[in-house]
Parts: sequence; C-alpha cells; structure tokens
Amino acid sequence: MPVILVIDDNPSVGTALDLLFSLHDIRTLCAQSPEEGLALLAREPVDLVIQDMNFVADTTSGDEGVALFHRIREAHPDLPIILLTAWTHLEAAVELIKAGAADYLAKPWDDRKLVATVNNLLELADNRRQLDQARAGERQRRSALEREHDLRGIVYADPASEAALTLACQVARADIPVLVTGPNGAGKERYAEIIHANSRVAAGPFVALNCGALPADLIEAELFGAEAGAYTGANKPREGKFEAADGGTLFLDEIGTLPLAGQVKLLRVLETGCFARLGSNRERHVQVRIVSATNADLQSLIADGKFREDLFYRLNGIELRIPPLAARPRDILPLARHFLAPGKHLGDDAERALQRHPWPGNVRELRNVMQRAGLLARGDTVDAADLGLPPPPEAPANGDEPDRAVIEAALARSGGVLAQAAADLGLSRQALYRRLDRLGIPRT
Repeated sequence: MPVILVIDDNPSVGTALDLLFSLHDIRTLCAQSPEEGLALLAREPVDLVIQDMNFVADTTSGDEGVALFHRIREAHPDLPIILLTAWTHLEAAVELIKAGAADYLAKPWDDRKLVATVNNLLELADNRRQLDQARAGERQRRSALEREHDLRGIVYADPASEAALTLACQVARADIPVLVTGPNGAGKERYAEIIHANSRVAAGPFVALNCGALPADLIEAELFGAEAGAYTGANKPREGKFEAADGGTLFLDEIGTLPLAGQVKLLRVLETGCFARLGSNRERHVQVRIVSATNADLQSLIADGKFREDLFYRLNGIELRIPPLAARPRDILPLARHFLAPGKHLGDDAERALQRHPWPGNVRELRNVMQRAGLLARGDTVDAADLGLPPPPEAPANGDEPDRAVIEAALARSGGVLAQAAADLGLSRQALYRRLDRLGIPRT
C-alpha cells in the first residue's frame, strides 16, 4: 500500500486527506510541523509528500514551505512533493516547481484532481523505482561480466549490447565456429576479438581477413598461402592466413563474398584441418578457431547458388547477432564520449541531436562524427552544430501522430519510464497509453 506524508499545521487538513486517501487504498501519515515531518521521513518509508507553505500563525510569506521543500529534497532527492498553497504563494510555488516539486494545488483543493495527481505521481515513482532496480541489476551483471571476462575495453550501456556480450563470452570457450551477423559498422570484428580473448586459444594469434577487400583471384592465396610461381607476381613463397592463425583464431569478415572455389577449399579445411598452398601438393595441418562475419543474408545467397549450404552449417555453429546502433540507444552517448577528443564534452543540444539521429552507419558513423566534431568545436563544448548531422524531420503539418518506430525509440531512450517517453514525444501520458494500446505495445 502506498504511503503519503501530509505536513500541515492544521489538523483538519490531515484528517480530511487521511479520509480521502483511505478510500483509494492509500495510507496517510500526518505531521503538523516541518520538524515532525522530517522526523517521520527519517524513520518511515514514504512514497509521496504533501506539504503546506506556512506553519506559524499569522505568517503568509511561504518562506517556511520553501525551506521545508529544500530540506526534504536534500535528504530525499527523488521523493515526489506536492505543495498546498494559497494563491498568495503562487509565485513561490512556481519557483519550487522549477526546482523539482511535482505539482502544486490551491486550498481548498479539488478532491478528484488531487487523487488523480497523487495516483499519477505514485505510478511514476513506482516506474522509476522499478527502473532503478532494473538498472542496479544491470550494473551487477555488467560488473560480473567485466570481472570474469576480457571485454577488450568495449564501451556499452544498452541491455541489447549486454546480451550480445554475454552470449559471446558464453560461446567463446566452446570449440565450435561462430558466425557474427549484423550491419556494417556495428562492431562485428570487436566481438570476434572478445570471443578470441575468452577462448581456449586466447594465447594464440588473432588473424583477421576481410574477404570483401581482395580480388577474387587472390583470396585463396591469402587464405592458404602460395608457393613461388603459383601465380603472376608470386616471386617467393608466402604464408596464408590459416598458417598465421595456427593455434589461435582466424576471423573471416564478409564471408558472403568468398568465391565458390574458395568456399570448397575452406569447407575441406574446416572438415579435416588440412590444406595445401597454391602451387603445392604438400598438405599442411593446422588447428584454428574460425569466427566469421557477414552483413549479408546467407540464406538468400544459398538460394541463389552463390553460397554453399554445407559451408553455411559448418560456419554457423552458433550465430551471434550484433544489433544496429539504433536498436541499442543507450550505447550512443557513452560511445560518443569515448570517441570525443580529450578535454571536450557534449553540450545538451548535442546529446539530444545524437539521440535523435538514426545512425545508418552505426558505430563507425558515430566515431567519424565525433572525431570531426572534436576538430570543429571552437571551445571545450561540442554543440549540435559541430556534429554536422542532418536536422530531424519536421512533424507533418496534417497532425499525423508518431508511428511505432518513433514511439519504441522514445521508450528505449527513457528506459521504459512512460511519463518521460510521453514528454519526449510531446504527448500526455494518457495519449501515449492510447497509442500503445492501439499499436499493441506493452506498457512495460
């Protein structure tokens, strides 16, 4: 049952509010002086405070209420406070609203409005409490993850990233190939490094090859090596990536671009651990952990005859999906600060601009934006103009409401706090509820 503390020197006020709130399953504590109210707060769990603005007879300045508010706020920064005030105290009440008071109501109050305000604030406080508990749990999990595993200094704050990192560390110790999927610029190679760093072959080499960055006729030589004279320009023997990665991990990026001839040879190596350099019949044996990555739809490539199905199942011992940056919005600001030049910090408008941008280029785009902004900013503060991001699309003149993607992004930014998401969208909480129900989005 929620608990409300009423601090008012008039006993009839406490009695009336006690009766009113008891009809709505709310327990009321009453105090007739600031000192008594603060003492109650120190020993009783309270969900909301309703306080008067004057406590000494013939005093109407409201100064006592202002002082009480600040003492409560200092000791309980997140506790909602409603001010009961006469119209003569309106200016002081407005100033306290700016300082963090939840609301103010004039005496005599409207019972219906007061109950509605209290219920809204209690719901908001409960949401915040749940959010705080969830984030405390996140901090504990992240601390354990960072303590028990080598995360290679990765910067993250979003639960989606935490889930991907947890899976990466879980599969790292298994002797099976891992296929890392996700859009360009999302950080697939960093996750491959984390898998290697936490694997049984962590002491061995980590060798990376971007299959899409080489001409098709050189990929086999890069993978398996070549003897002198094996192709034009091969003046001396060269070691391939498999030999270089022996006893460690070979990361094959953009695996979907590997030519079919190379796929056949790669499949044989995965099955036998043996291969031969180009221009040689001598077989070599290696022990290599394979981690591959792609932003392509390999199933579609298989259907088109451009990728071998048997190779796909060899590579896809387990799939690790890296979500795009837009799907992990709580990563944006920590990453932006990480990429920013030392001595620079983000202004409020820059933070808002970063959170509104859709980031089609993912983490790579964010890094480039922050590096450029650090150079362009004239002072220590990076402003929105320094980012060079396109302005957000204007709201349509016909009054169209936000779509599912916009609402879900606002919910993600607010950590699920509906009141904050509603404010972000420019909606009332009730209007947001109606849209959530219409779109089938849970209110959690």
